Amino acid sequence: MSETKAGLPAGCTPGKIHGVLIRPLKRIPDERGVIMHGVRADNALSPFGEVYFKKLYCGVVNGWHVHETLELNYLCLTGMIKLVLCDMREGSPTKGVIEEIFFGDDNYCLVHIPPGIANGSKGLTEPFALICNVASHAHDPGLKYLRIDPHAGGIPYDWARRDF
Repeated sequence: MSETKAGLPAGCTPGKIHGVLIRPLKRIPDERGVIMHGVRADNALSPFGEVYFKKLYCGVVNGWHVHETLELNYLCLTGMIKLVLCDMREGSPTKGVIEEIFFGDDNYCLVHIPPGIANGSKGLTEPFALICNVASHAHDPGLKYLRIDPHAGGIPYDWARRDF
């Protein structure tokens, strides 16, 4: 995979959290429909383990999850979601930083999330948003990850919509 002068993978911009990468993806529309680019073997941001999909209903919060070893590569194929990240990694230069990323129909991109970053998402569109994860490992019930109640205050984030 080629890199930019800044050491980032080609086409990627860094998120606010160290190691988070955002890559805009192409959509090619014509009269037959739309081709939506995703992940290619020559530009993958992590090893390939499994691809899975999740329907996230409007208003539902999914999370928090913190994976110990799994790298996540999220795409929102239809609808819109709010993805919220919190750096939980000891020794990280961005430990404790919270980042919001709104993506899907209006911002078609791939979001790469390294291990140790809490992630949660909220569906923003009716009837649902469809998320794809290109995970670095195949599903393994033995892989360790931490679940944190998104409404209990363990991570200082308010999931309510802000109308300001």
